[in-house]
Amino acid sequence: MPIITPTTKRLAQSLQIKNIHAVPRVTKAIVSVGVGKNRDNKTYVEAVQRDLSAITGQKPSERRAKKSIAGFNVREGNLVGYSVTLRGKRMEDFLARFVGTVLPRIRDFRGLSLSVLDGQGNVSIGLAEHLAFPEIRADKTDIIFGVGITFVTTAKNNETAEQMFRALGFPFRTEELEEE
Repeated sequence: MPIITPTTKRLAQSLQIKNIHAVPRVTKAIVSVGVGKNRDNKTYVEAVQRDLSAITGQKPSERRAKKSIAGFNVREGNLVGYSVTLRGKRMEDFLARFVGTVLPRIRDFRGLSLSVLDGQGNVSIGLAEHLAFPEIRADKTDIIFGVGITFVTTAKNNETAEQMFRALGFPFRTEELEEE
């Protein structure tokens, strides 16, 4: 059952929804990292596991290839990455930390494009460096990798999702910036 916050009430008013339980909300956050050709490099894989668990506060699960793909030199069952699914309080804490701390630390960040919305109300964001997270100390790590983050919502379309994410503090670009 969702917790009713002032943000939820404001969102219900702006979307003209009378039932507070029908207001769109974030249900889960998925944080994933692909290991690519470094799947056989034990130090790289251990660093990815360690840093991903530090970022999320949860042990990452292995993702293995479901099919063999000769062009990518991948065999069925090979390690392809790690993933963490956050729900409930951990997801809320991660979301607040992501918006308040991580996004401002991204180099040359000018806001999120509206193209991060997938048409069904979900947001997928890719970060080129995991060093934007405050849990990772740049001087202590020698391996830098990208992180993919997906926020899954109960919103039915991009318009309601955009209003919800703006209410949560996501900095979307304005149209003037996108034209430059």
